[in-house]
Amino acid sequence: MVYVYVIRSQTRNYNYVGISSELEVRVERHNKGQNKTTKSYAPFDLIYTKAFPNHADARVHEKFLKSGKGRAFIKTL
Repeated sequence: MVYVYVIRSQTRNYNYVGISSELEVRVERHNKGQNKTTKSYAPFDLIYTKAFPNHADARVHEKFLKSGKGRAFIKTL
């Protein structure tokens, strides 16, 4: 399974959309500051996940979440 996820910073107004086949490990890396892009925004809460059977389908959903309509959806979470 491949997961699309959204994490929200606990300290700043910042959401991150990502994709991973190892969701728990990936979120843990974000929270430990091991990701250059999200390091200054840690710690995070996992606010959304959706599982897909393959990477191609997950990538389509990730792109949607990064679009205007997707960002509007994320604000409702």
